[in-house]
Amino acid sequence: QVQLVESGGGLVQAGGSLRLSCAASISASSISATSWYRQAPGKQRELVASITSGGSTIYADSVKGRFTISRDGGKNAVYLQMNSLKPEDTAIYYCTLTLVGGRRYWGQGTQVTVSS
Repeated sequence: QVQLVESGGGLVQAGGSLRLSCAASISASSISATSWYRQAPGKQRELVASITSGGSTIYADSVKGRFTISRDGGKNAVYLQMNSLKPEDTAIYYCTLTLVGGRRYWGQGTQVTVSS
């Protein structure tokens, strides 16, 4: 069973920064892509950013230029650097792994709250 451990959420003022981390209990060679999703109260879960094993990245339009997804293969970890945070970024952020072969795993989520 793959385990994902997320950390780095918290409370920050608008304009501030946070870095989320996601550590996986599986070899990086087994991972096809790692993504961050978020779900705000009363809203559907949405893709925030994704990075493939080849290093390609995609971002939601709402976070382009402010968020950066990166990975550390040696630590089997993926990070989401979030700058210039806005109140509308408030949500639970989830890390997901898509393995080679298609199976997907979700983390437990970490709360990000941005105050105005």
